Amino acid sequence: MGRMREFGTTIFSVMSRLAQEHDAVNLGQGFPDEDGPAPVLAEAVRAIETGRNQYPPLFGAPVLREAIAEHQRRFYGLSLDPDREVLVTAGATEALAVSLLALCEPGDEVVLIEPAYDAYAAAVAMAGAVRRTVSLSFPDLRLDVAALRAAVGPRTRAIVLNSPHNPTGTVFTRAELVQIGRIALAAGCWVICDEVYEHLTYDEPHLPLAALARTEPELAGLADRVLTISSAGKTFSVTGWKVGWVSGPQEGVAAVATVKQYLSFTGGAPFQPAVAVGLRQSDADYARLTDSLRHRRDLLAKGLRSVGLEVLGGAGTYFLLADATPLGGADAEAFCRALPARCGVAAIPVSAFCDDAAAVRPLVRFAYCKQVPVLTEALRRLAGLGG
Repeated sequence: MGRMREFGTTIFSVMSRLAQEHDAVNLGQGFPDEDGPAPVLAEAVRAIETGRNQYPPLFGAPVLREAIAEHQRRFYGLSLDPDREVLVTAGATEALAVSLLALCEPGDEVVLIEPAYDAYAAAVAMAGAVRRTVSLSFPDLRLDVAALRAAVGPRTRAIVLNSPHNPTGTVFTRAELVQIGRIALAAGCWVICDEVYEHLTYDEPHLPLAALARTEPELAGLADRVLTISSAGKTFSVTGWKVGWVSGPQEGVAAVATVKQYLSFTGGAPFQPAVAVGLRQSDADYARLTDSLRHRRDLLAKGLRSVGLEVLGGAGTYFLLADATPLGGADAEAFCRALPARCGVAAIPVSAFCDDAAAVRPLVRFAYCKQVPVLTEALRRLAGLGG
């Protein structure tokens, strides 16, 4: 298939295989190594045992759609109709793919902010669209607003906005969000907001563009062109459940549902009521997750610096970037491919997230969504690189 020819085996698969071959501590792939909240897991078991095992409705189980709407109102003041403005998906990756398939015609353009999760480019290609990229500046990891404005043109159908941002850990500021919204309004395009790390910010609370679009007078009308994506995987440490959702204006959500019904249709029946329990957990439960990951971030950052690495990012998500040049990693891809055998640790080169690989050639992404003893062991192994 011509449009997918450039996409081969992902670097995540490559590095996970090398980690297994060398019994390495895997700080590459971003999945937690412990289970999520006990009440959430227990509800999934109960749902299976009480027969919640057949197809949910296309839009998702009502209990989950209602919980999603409640969550958006509780945290962001957003008012959503759970029956028309919320769609449950097979994870956030499907949510992004079906959104692009619904919105784009062949030849339309989609603007991505690099580094970008590798599924974004693949989803744009599957939609037959053309990707345009704008790079975050290094080392401050901020958005070049002028470059974004230049990348958006008459054929732009959507801007994909990921905040908190994977892989850099950047959390876009209110001023940056306003600028993105103004550019989208001027172009008449959609903004697809990937917010799967919404509860993993460490300095300031997450601010959705959809909420800002309802409070900033200069963004009047933008709310009708914003789709918001999130999922259970990162917030509740259940990445294998693949339960995500899209919310936004009825017209946009209906278009996305039209595509989704011919792909996965629906799924995750016993997991949907369990995720609803998670979304309704207390503020203290949400804070416990954030505080735990903040501690792990600080532990990893301190350890990486002690090895001699310059650490970047860390305002959100559960990833840190490091410049591997001091350890002979001017080419981070070669450095990462050798690392499992060299010291028994796996990480991901940031170049895997970019069209402009040269701009980030020495940067490595480390995941800290691991138990403290695992991070401690990884740092012990990395310490040998400086010897």
